[in-house]
Amino acid sequence: MKNDPRPGGRARLLSLADRIDAVVRQIGEWATWLSLAMVLVTFAVVLLRYAFDIGSIALQESVTYMHAVLFMLGIAYTLGRNGHVRVDILYERFSRRARARVDLVGTLLLLIPVCVLIIWLGWAYVAESWRVQEASREAGGIPAVYLLKTLILIMPILLLAQGLSNALRNWLFLSGMEEALPPSDGGVSRA
Repeated sequence: MKNDPRPGGRARLLSLADRIDAVVRQIGEWATWLSLAMVLVTFAVVLLRYAFDIGSIALQESVTYMHAVLFMLGIAYTLGRNGHVRVDILYERFSRRARARVDLVGTLLLLIPVCVLIIWLGWAYVAESWRVQEASREAGGIPAVYLLKTLILIMPILLLAQGLSNALRNWLFLSGMEEALPPSDGGVSRA
């Protein structure tokens, strides 16, 4: 903690990053259970249809809803675990400090503006869906399309939170706080 006028300032920022990571991780771990639920519900749909000649639009739509929730809530979780696929030529050869600089600049110049744009463009779309209480167009479908569309706003908010955590960690690391970054990339492979 060199040259820090408030000795606890960096520690508080790291603590904030830890809290954000914990919330995003909890949401992501909850969402991962949806993959099992999707398999079970898909099995039930097939069993009902072919063994008992019973169809359920709502049950079929629920698989789509779970799939959307899994991915939309899992994006920030994956970012926090550095699990996104990268096609890189130079990044893997960079020093840890150079990667921290690239990640910080990428977060500030790419991730944050894109998330703000998604929120800005999606707000009216989601608000209109809530206003009319949008439901499935299919008879017997799930009457809560507006809840599904809300993910259009939740996803960038979670990404912004995780991006803030990542930016804080990279900035703290670059300013001399070695413990701000995890010891490794967590064994994530890159294509």
